[in-house]
Amino acid sequence: MQKTPTSLLELVSRLENLMRAEFRRAGSGQGLQPVHIQSMLFLQQANRFSNTPQALAEYLGLTKGTVSQSLLLLDRRGLVERYQDEMDKRVVRLRLSETGEMFLREANPTGLWNQATRDMSANRIRDSVSLLRSILHTVQGQSGKPLFGVCAACAYCQKKSQRITHCTWFGERLSIPETRKICREQTPKTSALAPGD
Repeated sequence: MQKTPTSLLELVSRLENLMRAEFRRAGSGQGLQPVHIQSMLFLQQANRFSNTPQALAEYLGLTKGTVSQSLLLLDRRGLVERYQDEMDKRVVRLRLSETGEMFLREANPTGLWNQATRDMSANRIRDSVSLLRSILHTVQGQSGKPLFGVCAACAYCQKKSQRITHCTWFGERLSIPETRKICREQTPKTSALAPGD
């Protein structure tokens, strides 16, 4: 009987536990818990369509109440800022403050991960990412959860020219840095649907 899938799950679980301990270490000086660090890391990489409290709750798999309490603490500490959406004033958007950005740079919660993967070949990293992404998409698809994938790998991210990229889902132009961020509405290029399908 093959044990590889279970072993892979055990390894992923162990890595998650080690990273959670690292997040705890990074936040200890500020009295922050791993959920606070995870929230800040999400906001650092979320695009302008996915930087809401609801998207954060979905990404972390937590209740709105838990996320709301976490955001209140981060807001009080000056690590996160809230602002109104320009198009829909009812929508609250989130971003890291300068203090939050500086905290993540100094605390370096992903430092161990970066150090561990620094000497891996590009092919090995690409293959590992591909395997884990495939498993993640399958699990998320079966659970009905949003994918939160990188914009550039989305079926709705259309490169019009060397300098112009467009999101056909939101009908918005995207900057090159935006295409490297994650989006709640990401749909892998192989399974695109028209908006509203």
